[in-house]
Amino acid sequence: MTTFTGSLSFVYLHLVLYGFWITANLGWIPGVPRWDETFVVLAMAASVEAIFLSTFVLITQNRMAAAAEKRAELDLQISLLAEHEITKVVTMVDAIADHLGIRHGAEGEVDELKRNVAPEAVLDAIDSTENSAS
Repeated sequence: MTTFTGSLSFVYLHLVLYGFWITANLGWIPGVPRWDETFVVLAMAASVEAIFLSTFVLITQNRMAAAAEKRAELDLQISLLAEHEITKVVTMVDAIADHLGIRHGAEGEVDELKRNVAPEAVLDAIDSTENSAS
């Protein structure tokens, strides 16, 4: 529904319908009797249409927000998995460097990178931040 109501076809349809309604009720079209000389019916029809259109827009926004939330959750899960895998790779590369006797001068940084990230702690921190913001 919102795909059609958000299109130029919808605008053109309304231009034709409301244009005809207005010109006919102003008496500018010969042979067509006036049926809404004060335009009260037109105003009511436009108001009811606006109510339904705004409801359709809100429904669509709610669906889009739910889909965006699912995508964000998936992105977070993928990021946490990638972080976990990178931590393992750093640990293996550091072990290889130790085995080969290679000194790289960044032992402190490597030790920090080898620490496992706890996804639960990250999610708890995100939840606490969201709860304190609202």
